[in-house]
Amino acid sequence: MGAMAEFSHENVGGADTLRFSGSLSLAKLGDFPNRLRNFDGAVDRLDLSRVERIDTVGAWLIYRFAEEHGARIEGLSRDAAHLLDQVSAADQQVAMRPDSAGPLVRVIGEIGEATIMTFKTMYGLLGFFGATCIAFFNVITHPKRFRFNATVHRFEVVGVSALGIIGLMSFLIGLVIAQQGAVQLRQFGAEVFTINLVGRITLRELGVLMTAIMVAGRSGSAFAAQIGTMKLTEEIDAMRTIGVSPMEALVLPRVLAAVLMMPLLGFYASVFAIVGGGLFCWISLGIPPVTFIQRLREVVPITDLYIGLVKAPVFGAIIAIAGCFQGMLVESDAEQVGKRTTSAVVQAIFLVIVLDAFFAVFFTWLGWV
Repeated sequence: MGAMAEFSHENVGGADTLRFSGSLSLAKLGDFPNRLRNFDGAVDRLDLSRVERIDTVGAWLIYRFAEEHGARIEGLSRDAAHLLDQVSAADQQVAMRPDSAGPLVRVIGEIGEATIMTFKTMYGLLGFFGATCIAFFNVITHPKRFRFNATVHRFEVVGVSALGIIGLMSFLIGLVIAQQGAVQLRQFGAEVFTINLVGRITLRELGVLMTAIMVAGRSGSAFAAQIGTMKLTEEIDAMRTIGVSPMEALVLPRVLAAVLMMPLLGFYASVFAIVGGGLFCWISLGIPPVTFIQRLREVVPITDLYIGLVKAPVFGAIIAIAGCFQGMLVESDAEQVGKRTTSAVVQAIFLVIVLDAFFAVFFTWLGWV
């Protein structure tokens, strides 16, 4: 185990020297730190050639003593020299409280960090989209790798299970649009144009947009939580170990389900919104259903329906890819699952609204107004 740590003061060649001996380890220090701290003589050199063993605590005592007395350390073995280097490298001043910056600097810094994070996220999302396309191509070229049962199950989760909440939401939105529109149009004696408002805004915009927001909050969050939990429990690593591609087994069925079900859900939501608006027009404005439908066919062009059906699969792809991408980013602890799930919903809704604005400008440019 070694002898207790000791030191002696000598004058060697005109230089005041402290010669250390024994074991400079925690178990053998005893009152060595106090005696070393109370030493007040002049010291030029610290000789450690007779030290049997030294650990981090002993290296720290020697290093601090040498720094305080301006002495050089000699006689170290290679391992002891390496340990002393590590101790000296760790001797850094640590600010207990960060330096306070002005409000303007702090705001600019936060904006810069948010901008960098946004670009990193978009870059990662584009890369994940590319990986999804590659997985889709691999499944097309090798049809036996397509997971039919998993995809059908996602159809039920994304589509069938969402019919109730989406139908109710769309019905109420159609009712509110008709009520608010009628209140404003009544000032000009033009309540009949409430039909135009309900028909065009639900088929062209709100039907698909509100459905996408609902699917993002319901299915996109579920995708992120499911894949994130699997990542946390190392199930995805196990899949890679046995030769199963997570992109083909987990991501692709969810993306296909969202892409294929969104047009159906969007059309379903638009129909329920029109039903809600028609019911209000019948009860409050005295417009019978036959007249409402006839007027609807006259004022709503078929292009409005086409626009909604074109946007729907794009929105579905964005929602599914954002949810799966955030789920794949989960690491280290369960708290990450909640954070990534929230990020998936926010990211999907933001991208859906941005793309909807792009589609609005694009179709107006094409003349589909």
